[in-house]
Amino acid sequence: MSTPSTNIEREKIKGIFSSQTVQKIGTGTTVRRTISKMYWQAEELDSGAIEIQALNTSYIPAGPKKEISKEEFLSKYSPEPEFYVSTVYPKMQELNSTIQRGEKARQAGATYSAEFEFQKAIGVDADNVKANFGLGLTYMERGETHKANDIFERLVKLDAAFKQEHKHLFNEFGINLRKTGMQDQAIDYYNRALEMSSRDENLHYNMARAYYEKGELKSCIEHLEKALEINPEHEEAQKFLDYAKKMQSQNAQR
Repeated sequence: MSTPSTNIEREKIKGIFSSQTVQKIGTGTTVRRTISKMYWQAEELDSGAIEIQALNTSYIPAGPKKEISKEEFLSKYSPEPEFYVSTVYPKMQELNSTIQRGEKARQAGATYSAEFEFQKAIGVDADNVKANFGLGLTYMERGETHKANDIFERLVKLDAAFKQEHKHLFNEFGINLRKTGMQDQAIDYYNRALEMSSRDENLHYNMARAYYEKGELKSCIEHLEKALEINPEHEEAQKFLDYAKKMQSQNAQR
């Protein structure tokens, strides 16, 4: 007869929680206490620490995330499952639907409808990665590079924009920066990405293409060599490197 396992894995902490702060307003006999409540999205990490992110005024998780100890979290934060069901989940679903409408409109070539939907989403969550990527791509497709540059400057500051979950949009955005002649922005963009993932041969390859289109063969070759150092089987990088070295040699002979 086997004994039941005592190593039952407990569920990790995840959901919407609240914290309260008590403030004193006034002085002497007029002093009164007010309690302010804040809502947070919380998730327990593999390390055991809790990652929290505040909900904005639209009740969407937004802004910077921070880690706190489990002990601090359990002593100061209270679960709010009903609030999640009644308020947060519907708001997040509504935001996702808005972004999906924007993406469908952009893919159909209806750029003004796409702009409307993405702007609406950004009004709810200014740092939403998908909405910002979508709006930036919409502007590039319309040739409005000055507006696309504003979005680029916002995205390049967001760590979340360079995470694996956004890889598809991230790649499309970088390629479109280059194709629309925004080579300096493309280089800044890929440099930012390399800070997050320095061992990505495709980032070095894309950086090389941007430098080539700027006419900077030396930097182009350096990044192609890095791409091949990471992945010697990268055929496109090898062909591009051979061509770039040939062009460099021809330029030196002139």
